[in-house]
Amino acid sequence: MTYENLFEGAARAKYRFPFKGSITTEDLWDLSLQDLDRVFKTLNAEAKQTQEESLLKVKDEHSEILERKIEIVKHIVSVKQAEAEAVKDAANRKAQKQRIMEIIAKKEDDALANMSLDDLKKMVDGM
Repeated sequence: MTYENLFEGAARAKYRFPFKGSITTEDLWDLSLQDLDRVFKTLNAEAKQTQEESLLKVKDEHSEILERKIEIVKHIVSVKQAEAEAVKDAANRKAQKQRIMEIIAKKEDDALANMSLDDLKKMVDGM
């Protein structure tokens, strides 16, 4: 099942998740990673309680819904982690670029400072 189908199914079935009562699927996106982890642990504990050993491996509807809910929470956590990593990488790239620009400016200043007096005067006269 694709994530698109998973989320469509969750919306159509009006899944509710255990967090301060119950919340909707779209509310999960507003939770912190720690809160999502709490939701995951609650769902996972419920799934473990409902799992019963069976030779027939017949899953009931409740177990399948729990599995889907767990997959939704896992997906949202992975997306949020990827987004946080992208923000962190962008900040690192920006800081690195700023550092390089400062070094370029310093080298330009050094090059200017090492020019002869006559060359400097010609530059000023040319302005």
